[in-house]
Amino acid sequence: MIGCIIQARMGSDRLPNKILKKLDEKNTILDYVINQTRKSEKLETVIIATTKLKEDDIIENFCRERNILCFRGSENDLLDRYYQCAKKFSIDPIVRITSDNPVVDPEVIDLAIEKFEKEEFDMVTTCNLRSYPYGISVEVFSFNALEKSWKESTLPSEREHVVLYMQKENNDFKIFNLVNPEDLTYINCTVDNDDDYELVRKVIFEIKERPILMKHLVNLFKRKPELLKINKNSDPYEGHKRSFKNDFII
Repeated sequence: MIGCIIQARMGSDRLPNKILKKLDEKNTILDYVINQTRKSEKLETVIIATTKLKEDDIIENFCRERNILCFRGSENDLLDRYYQCAKKFSIDPIVRITSDNPVVDPEVIDLAIEKFEKEEFDMVTTCNLRSYPYGISVEVFSFNALEKSWKESTLPSEREHVVLYMQKENNDFKIFNLVNPEDLTYINCTVDNDDDYELVRKVIFEIKERPILMKHLVNLFKRKPELLKINKNSDPYEGHKRSFKNDFII
């Protein structure tokens, strides 16, 4: 079964409780992530994977109220959380989406799944050679690749970021990187801090179409390029950089 696992938790150093912050009168960041993802034509199920921490009980309740599958696992070992979730629900291949990407494009999700289905790749991604906007990040990988990573990866960064072990060239995974015809990395719609949140709220207000697609983002920022200044100082790789430092802590 082709399934999407969305990692979500309330803890966030830069923007606490961000995934349940409202982006409009009714919908939270997590609502948008789910609603956008569910517009995929190829996904058969969507699961929220959160932690066993008490503070994340609210996410389980959120899922129950909306009739969404929820899995609870390790706080910091995201790789184990994904593996146990995929194993429990028999998900293969796995589509990985993060809960800080409220305008993830369902058409890009389907494009990645189609590429994965047509050829024998371990993973199809938009992230290795960036050309898609930050905030439209999609990874599709096989259960076998996930299991191999789960068994063999040892570094804290590899356990935290799920696909880092797959991405290392010497690990011999067959990976295809989707490349957009136009470099759109000047757009950052990942919500990591207050500036990002402000930008995405404006995006939600300005774009009336649902789901919000990448082409809508491009058109908006062409009309109103001044919006890009709102979060121009945000670093979408800040979380990765911090976790890499943990690899050297003995």
